[in-house]
Order: sequence, then structure tokens, then C-alpha cells
Amino acid sequence: MNYDVFNGDADGLCALHQLRLAYPVKAELVTGVKRDIKLLDRVQAGAGDWVTVFDISLDSNRSRLMQLLEAAVHVEYFDHHYAGEIPRHINLVSHIDVSADVCTSILVDRSLEGRFRLWAVVAAFGDNLGQSTRSLVGSMGLAESQIEQLAGLGKYLNYNGYGDSVDDLHFHPAKLYEEMKPYPDPFDFIARSTAFNLLAAGFRDDMAMAGSLLPLSEEPCHAAYLLPDAPWARRVVGVFANRLATDHPSRAHAVITPTRHGDYAVSVRAPIAKPEGADMLCMKFETGGGRKAAAGINRLPMDELDRFLAIFAEQFD
Repeated sequence: MNYDVFNGDADGLCALHQLRLAYPVKAELVTGVKRDIKLLDRVQAGAGDWVTVFDISLDSNRSRLMQLLEAAVHVEYFDHHYAGEIPRHINLVSHIDVSADVCTSILVDRSLEGRFRLWAVVAAFGDNLGQSTRSLVGSMGLAESQIEQLAGLGKYLNYNGYGDSVDDLHFHPAKLYEEMKPYPDPFDFIARSTAFNLLAAGFRDDMAMAGSLLPLSEEPCHAAYLLPDAPWARRVVGVFANRLATDHPSRAHAVITPTRHGDYAVSVRAPIAKPEGADMLCMKFETGGGRKAAAGINRLPMDELDRFLAIFAEQFD
């Protein structure tokens, strides 16, 4: 049996889509909201089964990964988040690069030698990798209007991945993948899929709400925003953080939202001008992790907000 395990954001979706366009298999899909990263805990694979993993931290899934490998499960792992020590095991094939200028879909693109590169471009835009994305499209002969279309799709797919639970999302990520599956070319998806239009409309409405927000704290080198307890706010947290980062490339940003558990979810973006430190900051908290340029804390206790803000300011001053 095959299992495809993927982050529910643009990068996870596009990484999976590229690989399965090249190597289609019937697989059980295991996914969730963007912050639902311990996905291997849901995989009940046995000896001889194949598990392919996209865009979730190996370090966060280490215990279950080792159990699967020792049970003679074959695992192929594509990721760009903090991994710690990568296990050496006969049943593991890893494609891991934690450089700030790559995303998981770029790693899949490398393994496929660019066969479905347009989808890697979509993912890179979704992950806010501006310079890397321009490098990808440099030799493709795309018009600026086409590049803008791919950038929009990346934003919308990424936007759909954020929420406290899948109930906050416009599409369950597994359903959204099924919507993407018939389209080797993202321009055809944009032109023909009703999912694209629904995501675009939802994005515009939610970002219009975010446009009126004022910062909780603001300094030349960093700013933090506290969003209201509402589904639209939980959906925009990632794309709002990316927009702030793009609009103020020399400044770090933290976007904080209340969760249904009575704590906070936090998205952190390092300055685009110096894309590092976000992962190290978030890993100082129990449920934190991510990558150098963009990271997060899944559940920050309310009484730790002031401590977080102080460490955030110290990190990026």
C-alpha cells in the first residue's frame, strides 16, 4: 500500500502534485492544516508499504519515522524544514535541504529535472521565495502577466492551508489536491477550475479585513500583529505575514492569532533582506519550528505572549 503524506499548504500540495504527475500511484492521502505537521503519527503502514512525505519536519516526526523504518516500511522524504540529524537507514531515501532559498517543491523539481517546473514556481511564490522564484522562471520565457498569475495561485493555495482546524479552510487539502490532480499545467487549472475562483474570492475578502489591522508593537527592525479570534483571521495569518515581509523587507514580523484551545498560534517571518533566525526563535518554545526565513509556534500559552514578544524583539533588533 502507498501513503502520500503532505503539508496542506502550497508547497506540500505542489510537491505532491509534481511527483504524482511523473509517477502516478494509488495512495492514501494523509494531510491537514498547515500547522498539523506530526502527520506520520496517522500512518498505519506495515512491512513492504511505501510512504512518501512532503514538506513536514523530519525532526518533528522522528519517533514515528524510526518506527516505520524498523517495521520495514519504505520511506521517501522531501523537505526543507529543520531536520536535525538525518537517519541513515536502508529503508529511507531523503531529499532534505534546509537552505533559506529552497522549498520542498524545488527539491521535487530537482529530482524530476524540471519536468513540471511551473508547479514548483507556484509553490515558491506561495512560500514567498521571491529571488528563488525569479531564478526558476528566468529561462522559461514567461510573460510578466503569466508570472503574476502563478504568483496569485501560489498565494491562494498557501492561504487555504491556514486555520485552527480544517473547518476554517475553504477546501480540505486532500480535496484541493484532487481538484489540482487533472492539471499538469497550472495555467489550465487557473482557467478551468472553480476552486481557483473560490479561493481568489475568499482571499480578497479576508485580506480586505486584514487591511485595517494596526500593529501590537512596531519598531524599525520588527513588528508584531495580534489578530482577532475569527475564521478569516486564522485563514490570513500566513499570507498576511508574507505581505508584511514583502512590504517591509528589512523588518521581521510576527502575526499572532487566538486558537480554539485558549492559546495563540504565531507566524514569524525573518526580514527578506536577511532571511534567517525565524526557526531558532520559534524553537525556543515547546511547539515551535519551521525554517530560517519563516517559522511558527503552534500553541503559545497566553501567559507567554510577553515573553515571546521580548525574545522576538531581542532576536531581530
